[in-house]
Amino acid sequence: MKRMVLYYPVALLIFLFTACSGRGHDASLSIETQQRIETAVNSELAAYGGTDPVPGVVVGIWAPGRGFFVKGFGYADLSKGEAMNVSDKFRVGSNTKTFVVSVLLQLVDEGKLSLDDKLSKFDLGVDVPNAQNITVRELCNMTSGLFEAYHSPQLDDIDITPDTKFTPQQLIAMGVQNPPDFAPGEKWGYSNTNYLLLGLIIEAVTGNKIENEIRDRLLIPFALSNTSFPIDDPGMPEPYSHGYTLADNKWEDQTGLLPPSLTWAAGAMMSDMEDIKKWVKAYVTGSTNSASTQAERLTCVETGKPNMKFGLGIGCTGGWYGYTGGIPGYNTAAYYLPSADATIIVFVNSQVEEPAPGVANSIVRDITEILFPQNIAFY
Repeated sequence: MKRMVLYYPVALLIFLFTACSGRGHDASLSIETQQRIETAVNSELAAYGGTDPVPGVVVGIWAPGRGFFVKGFGYADLSKGEAMNVSDKFRVGSNTKTFVVSVLLQLVDEGKLSLDDKLSKFDLGVDVPNAQNITVRELCNMTSGLFEAYHSPQLDDIDITPDTKFTPQQLIAMGVQNPPDFAPGEKWGYSNTNYLLLGLIIEAVTGNKIENEIRDRLLIPFALSNTSFPIDDPGMPEPYSHGYTLADNKWEDQTGLLPPSLTWAAGAMMSDMEDIKKWVKAYVTGSTNSASTQAERLTCVETGKPNMKFGLGIGCTGGWYGYTGGIPGYNTAAYYLPSADATIIVFVNSQVEEPAPGVANSIVRDITEILFPQNIAFY
């Protein structure tokens, strides 16, 4: 199996949403600004593509006092020539982590666990070396030092199909067979192993499945009707964008490549722009949990990357907060700027993350440079 990484960080959004197809939109941003944004988006799609640009993207911008812009670019289905539509669903990859942390912070508010609890406190059905020295907080902010489960050599020996079934314990066990990257709390290092463990902690504390906790605590209360946490079905609900990977200079459809059980609490969820627009503002502004746990969420540590810090399941860059998700076929970025009540959503139907910061984040960076030159993300 090709090694997989579900990438991280950043958030945003709320305002009236209007669906549109791949042909333009009568947005209230000035025509000149729209043209600059469209030029930047098309330039990034070309730069991260091969002979042909990255197939498609939906972009949403809500900037009170300046206007809004919502548009689909390119194609949602290359084989049928279907244009991208802003109502299409995407696999959001690591944006799943924002839901996991929000449930966990609610449990902290309820006194059912503490961010400073040791991992060894919980019976998770898997042995993690040094668990007595790893805290829940370190799992959340990626400072545990645990080896990336999806980089485990053991995965290379498994023929993974869309119907393959994994348990989180199996994936974690493979990860921790490898030496940790560093001692707990010593520095920062992105590892999906952390969030597989957090999913198990939530299940252990609540006695309920993670997908049910996310549904009952977040999806229903926040009216996120187009957001879901698949368990066994590798398919996607209509309407959706196909996901593509560039191979031998051709775009290959990988929409249903992975079984949901492989990514689980680290990146299995699906959503659309309208829902994530509401969601990113909700969790960045703290309407999902108490002020005290929100202060913990937004305490961002250095990552060693330029203009990028990381809190509890949240990226922090240039004054923006949110997350970026990367999973084969999809790259999703959702960011919110509290100082301007502004939101940017960029959903791309290909996981192209090299060169850094990747295609979705590069589009976010370009938009922030155009609209908010004093708050440029990922520069």
